[in-house]
Amino acid sequence: MILFLVFATLMVANPSTSTSSAPTEDRPNKLFRTWHVHAVNGLSSNKILFIHCKSADNDLGEHNLTAGNEFQWKFKENLLGTTLFWCFMASRSDHVHAKFNVFVINKDLFYRCNWKHCIWIAKDDGIYLKNIPQGYDEFHYTWESDIGTLANFTIV
Repeated sequence: MILFLVFATLMVANPSTSTSSAPTEDRPNKLFRTWHVHAVNGLSSNKILFIHCKSADNDLGEHNLTAGNEFQWKFKENLLGTTLFWCFMASRSDHVHAKFNVFVINKDLFYRCNWKHCIWIAKDDGIYLKNIPQGYDEFHYTWESDIGTLANFTIV
């Protein structure tokens, strides 16, 4: 127990450093920071976006989003700094899907998310992350074509 308390104290008192050109965070105590992740359906023509997001500890369920809608959740980083969430997104009408990490401990990601809101947007040509400080949607992932992966989900 004492070792755990020493470790926790060091994590709070000794923030990590980075050689990144991204600005440093304005709230150094990450133990109390609440993160918000948004998955937005930015597809055209009223296409439905299927999304299923998870972490090692949480299955956030399957969701069918109509155009312009979003699924969001919030959480705090774990003490070990290993928090990871990933998502599977698909558009059955286009026969495409993508699997990727939506949250991982990474200062460049933190900067783009403005240290609190990661906004992932599914568009017709791929998956984008809103670069909040710079004010634009940044392309990150291409869609993969494979109807076999999509055959097992249902759109309501």
